[in-house]
Amino acid sequence: MISVQELARRLSDLVAAPVTSHDVEDVADAAGVRIDPSRGIDAGQAQQMLDVVAPSASVTGTMIVASSWPPPEPVRPTVAPIMFSSPGAVDAPSDPPARPRRSGKARTERRGPRRH
Repeated sequence: MISVQELARRLSDLVAAPVTSHDVEDVADAAGVRIDPSRGIDAGQAQQMLDVVAPSASVTGTMIVASSWPPPEPVRPTVAPIMFSSPGAVDAPSDPPARPRRSGKARTERRGPRRH
């Protein structure tokens, strides 16, 4: 088990952005994980939070709560940075914007009757 503050520090290493203990609590809420800051976070809870924050990470919950940190170089994931901008929300890099769609009827050129 590790403390909320230590998990925040380790997540900061993974996502290459500062993560606070409040961010950890927000991620726990988003993942549906009930944490007790005075008790600490176990491997199962850490895994559920990792699945939300960095689902493609090669680091497991067991590895992130292990006493040795950081993991060996070949195991370290390359994860896109995540920014925590509002309570309860996790903002990750989004997909490219979609092409704008037009609303209404399609335009067709109509010519009136030909005059001679």
